[in-house]
Amino acid sequence: MGIITALSAQKRSQDRVNVYLDGEFAFGLAAMAAARLRVGQTLTAADIAALQEVDAVEKAKESALRYLGYRPRSQVEIQRHLQKKGYTETTIAAVIERLTAVDLLNDETFARYWVEQRETFKPRGQLALRQELQQKGIDSKIIDRVLSELDETAAAEQVAEKKAGQLTGLAEADFKRKLGQYLQRRGFPYDIIRAAVDEWWTKTGLPAAPPAHEDFD
Repeated sequence: MGIITALSAQKRSQDRVNVYLDGEFAFGLAAMAAARLRVGQTLTAADIAALQEVDAVEKAKESALRYLGYRPRSQVEIQRHLQKKGYTETTIAAVIERLTAVDLLNDETFARYWVEQRETFKPRGQLALRQELQQKGIDSKIIDRVLSELDETAAAEQVAEKKAGQLTGLAEADFKRKLGQYLQRRGFPYDIIRAAVDEWWTKTGLPAAPPAHEDFD
């Protein structure tokens, strides 16, 4: 414990304040956390601990916001990020609660974003998308809702169209095997794979017809 003898903005970070107790530097705080402090105020050990916890939440929140700046995140992604930064579970829970309250963290919104990005740039089947979303910590009920809207046939067509052009010239068995394996690795079910493979063999895999015979007699 001690008496606050000075409060001064930090030179390198104007949104942080140095707190001096009994003439000596004690700790730094976010300006918001230090707003209610005044010179001459006595701080108990409990007061200091509470202030430092508030400050930890503010710093963790800023770290989470920077992480969210790259792309939307799931709650579990934020949790893992802050754990790596060394924040306590209490601090992390407070940050997640705050970000969720203002809708900066929303697992269903994130799941829809993730699936839309995949559909646009790297289409996947439901199996692959489910595994990816599970790895992001998304609840199974949310995954079910989001994936129920996915048109797997259209996604498989998009993938098959791009790959089939690279397989032109192969024998039928090789063409179908390679295209089928490619679609399987992207999480599509057997019936959709079979239909896509047969369709694209018909479109691009069949050898060119021989020239018609010309009769000059």
